Amino acid sequence: MNNSFEVSGNVVDLVNETIFAAILTIENNKISKIIKTNKVQKNYILPGFIDSHVHIESSMIPPSEFARLASVHGTIATVSDPHEIANVMGLEGVLWMIENARKAPFKFYFGAPSCVPATEFETSGARISRDDIEKLFKEYNIKYLSEMMNFPGVLHKFPEVIEKIDLAKRYHKPIDGHAPGLKGKDAKSYISEGITTDHECYSLKEAKDKIKYGMKILIREGSAAKNFDTLAPLIDEYPEMVMFCTDDCHPDTLIKQHIRDIVLRAFDLGYDLMNVLKIACFNPVKHYNLDIGMLQKGDPADFIVIDNFQDFNVLQTFVNGILVAENGKTKIKHTKVTPINKFNANPKKETDFQLSLKKGTYPVISAIDGELITERFNYEIPKSIKNFKSDLDNDILKITVVNRYDDKKPAIALIKNFGLKGGAIATSVAHDSHNIIAVGVDDKSITQVVNSIIENKGGMSVFDGNSLEVLPLPIAGLLSTEKGEKVAHKYQTLQQKVKELGTNLSSPFMTLSFMALLVIPKIKLSDKGLFDGEKYEFI
Repeated sequence: MNNSFEVSGNVVDLVNETIFAAILTIENNKISKIIKTNKVQKNYILPGFIDSHVHIESSMIPPSEFARLASVHGTIATVSDPHEIANVMGLEGVLWMIENARKAPFKFYFGAPSCVPATEFETSGARISRDDIEKLFKEYNIKYLSEMMNFPGVLHKFPEVIEKIDLAKRYHKPIDGHAPGLKGKDAKSYISEGITTDHECYSLKEAKDKIKYGMKILIREGSAAKNFDTLAPLIDEYPEMVMFCTDDCHPDTLIKQHIRDIVLRAFDLGYDLMNVLKIACFNPVKHYNLDIGMLQKGDPADFIVIDNFQDFNVLQTFVNGILVAENGKTKIKHTKVTPINKFNANPKKETDFQLSLKKGTYPVISAIDGELITERFNYEIPKSIKNFKSDLDNDILKITVVNRYDDKKPAIALIKNFGLKGGAIATSVAHDSHNIIAVGVDDKSITQVVNSIIENKGGMSVFDGNSLEVLPLPIAGLLSTEKGEKVAHKYQTLQQKVKELGTNLSSPFMTLSFMALLVIPKIKLSDKGLFDGEKYEFI
């Protein structure tokens, strides 16, 4: 699009930290002129927002559809880790995301997944090799090496891990980190390998410890994991060392809010305007070397127009000079897609989910609302039970992970704090390998939801004891082919149905999806068994 037009307003120049009234001339997708004016301007023009770490797959829609929803909130770009689809489809999945992203006027910057599979303690659908990563760096200009979750491998200098890190250094690519709870000499050692960011800090002390050793901290506010309240003091204390991200943003969240709302919360708490906006718009560009305009002459015409800094209504969103959203409505058209997938599980029987327990003490996963980490709860069994179903008085339910890639026996364990009083829920969005994960109060309900996922070759489902509700996810068992608005509405319906079953979790499907994430302590379940995330071994 080579049309020429003008936009006037108060320009927020984050590079020089000034605000001035001006008229911008846009030609050939770039800012050709910036003419300062004495005329009083009502609106403000500022760089668009950037999600500095997000898995597009968690929105359950493809990149082209993510762009439609996010642009309405003033987001113009994402630093996206295609780790989830890579665990299912390997390099083919990453390339599918790249190709789909090109169909939308939006700036997606993908990383090369560093840990696929995330661990050897679960069954994934693919591997991303060192050669795959080099191919992505060399042929597709991938911007960075995605989160290095295998921090024990970094600390103990596992050859395969160090090879990938050295490859990123050779191609001058930043390396994203993932090291929850790491402090002191271990944090220093991890960061000294060249790892530059972390989005997993769950205490202010941990974040400051990592900043001390030169690491940048991403303040995360996603659908399940929310660290803004804990880490917000970093905004004014270390403004150059901080970025904002969502990490995992479900469709019901994305349709309502995105990075803009983190910015507004920071303003409400009184943090410095320039610091907040640089964190939201400028720091990711500088850190990842992104080709995003910063309202300088000759820059790509990437910016948003807002009414004021109190209401912060996004009136227009421009990407490369293209108007992609206006007054709460997207202008990006829906793109039809052809699904790719890998799903080989056969339907299960109720007897597949039987769990016999002997008298004694059993380790139970204790979920924490809004956190990826779990606690370990010791559950006393007063007498042997041939088939444990649930203990509703103590909120102990059965949880299962079913291998989606091979027809194997389900792994079964116990979970606390899920709150269901009836029925079951299941999803094929189960980080990181995306096997089927389900929780329920009885075997019949668990069987219903698991088989509905198998039948649809991916999705989310709720069974309330009488009726079944399903959101199909035919793209790799992770993404829908429908419009984002429809997916968000269906997902909200499922969430409401789960809450009617008794849960108090703010995002039950998101919480469930992380109960198989072995790289986050303390205790999780893979398709191979119950896992101790601190000792890094099966229980």
